[in-house]
Amino acid sequence: MPLETLEFEEPIAVLLKEIEALTLLPRTDGRDREIEALGRRLVSVRAEVYRSLTPWQRVQVARHPNRPGLEDFIARLFTGFVEIHGDRRFADDHTIMTGFAEYKGEPVLLVGHVKGKDTKEKIFRNFGYARPEGYRKALRAMQLAEKFSRAIIVFVDTPAAYPGIESEERGVAEAIAVNLREMMLLDTPIIVIVSGEGGSGGALGIAVGDRVLMQEHAIYSVIPPEGCASILWRDQSKKVEAAAALKLTAPDLLKAAIIDGIIPEPIGGAHTDPAAAAALVDEVLGRVLAEVRALDSEARLARRYDMFRSMGRLGIDFTEEGS
Repeated sequence: MPLETLEFEEPIAVLLKEIEALTLLPRTDGRDREIEALGRRLVSVRAEVYRSLTPWQRVQVARHPNRPGLEDFIARLFTGFVEIHGDRRFADDHTIMTGFAEYKGEPVLLVGHVKGKDTKEKIFRNFGYARPEGYRKALRAMQLAEKFSRAIIVFVDTPAAYPGIESEERGVAEAIAVNLREMMLLDTPIIVIVSGEGGSGGALGIAVGDRVLMQEHAIYSVIPPEGCASILWRDQSKKVEAAAALKLTAPDLLKAAIIDGIIPEPIGGAHTDPAAAAALVDEVLGRVLAEVRALDSEARLARRYDMFRSMGRLGIDFTEEGS
């Protein structure tokens, strides 16, 4: 069965169908040579298509149903994962997963959003929309990591925080605000990776860290393009224009100093080869985590504060006295 393709991937879909049809035929040298030639052509076409993605096309890639998420990275990069449940106040939010594990022999805490793969799991995970108890659970685990001097690794992938009435009743805005304040002060290394969709305060609620990285085709924005289009144009069909205006791609955010670095993805996006995508994350994560660990506590916390304090202010030198 061919990989699910997106609307703009029509040339890729045609080649995938041809390859699938050939694999159903009896095996011969000629068939194998043709499949090999089509495979080379597939790599070339993917590279050409993905070389010039529009912002809206990047949104589609970031939301791809087969895009690897937190559970995929846990399986490939970490060992001995033990999940932590509950916020000790209300309930266990299944959208945010957190737990201790080992990374290259070092104990770490993992925190991240989980959207789910099939319909049943998506409902269980609330489609990636975290409730206030999820943010409180994450903070409880992070404070435990600080107590035992364990680095925190965060994987962000959410459309937004859950906007339902019960979420508002239980104080979702307050929960996110407390996380922002407390994460700024946590005295342990924090590495944040936007691995898919980084949406609004729902993403930022667990995304304060010493280094903020993005996978190449991930997005990170104050609002989804559809919501922006509804507000500005009163028309969700303007989502393409909204995606361009929001500057939500990794290159845009790196240029604006919102993130610290971009993690490359396999040709055609992480969903085409989750194992290769995880290997690329591993390469960057190991290097960046070592850099952050090498900083003393005071320097690490000062840099974290300065990075977030300077967001949204252009042309201002925050090293000047009184700024």
